[in-house]
Amino acid sequence: MHPVLRLYEDALSSAENVEFRLAPLPRFIFITFGSASIAGVTVNAGQAWQGEGAVTVQPGAGGVSCWRWELSPGDQGSAVACGPGMVTHEKLTAFLETLPKGDLLMRGDSVAFPPGGCAYLHRHQGPGIRCLIEGGIRIDTHGRSTCYGPGGAWYETGIDPVFAQADADKPSRFIRVMILPRALVGKSSIQYVNDEDKAKPKSQAYKIYADAPVSFEAAK
Repeated sequence: MHPVLRLYEDALSSAENVEFRLAPLPRFIFITFGSASIAGVTVNAGQAWQGEGAVTVQPGAGGVSCWRWELSPGDQGSAVACGPGMVTHEKLTAFLETLPKGDLLMRGDSVAFPPGGCAYLHRHQGPGIRCLIEGGIRIDTHGRSTCYGPGGAWYETGIDPVFAQADADKPSRFIRVMILPRALVGKSSIQYVNDEDKAKPKSQAYKIYADAPVSFEAAK
């Protein structure tokens, strides 16, 4: 079976001794509100953590909300984390049928657009799940258009062409986790479909939070 990429949303209260433990898996955690101690490291809102080992998450004094991406074997069912004072749900699950061959990396980054910005018709060199954190965006692919607001999540195969149009009236930004060839560490994964678009000025801006090799054998 194909490996699976899942996106969860977790919220933990600030009650004393509240924490949750996660089994070893390649994962990326983005803090959307508050702060948390993850593997002993303090991570604040707008920051992220990435790792593969077993880990404990403890909320900060004001509690925490986070988005959590996990890569797991296709024959392993979803194991939603839970604990006292915690609310969690699975936002999106994707079977990675277009996973690249060979050594892989997990990239966690953000893509930001000014009002009215767009990403010309393009592909990526690996699949991934995106989640909008601010603004609005329209995604055109497979002959369909779908609009997303904050908290909206979607999957891109990487091989299927996509056009993205951001909200005309306000900045927009999404957080993204992709599974890519390891040779792309620190390099762009985007490939524009039309030659005339390659030289055009691009409105999107990127911030890479993590570019980590995946040692998870079932994902190869």
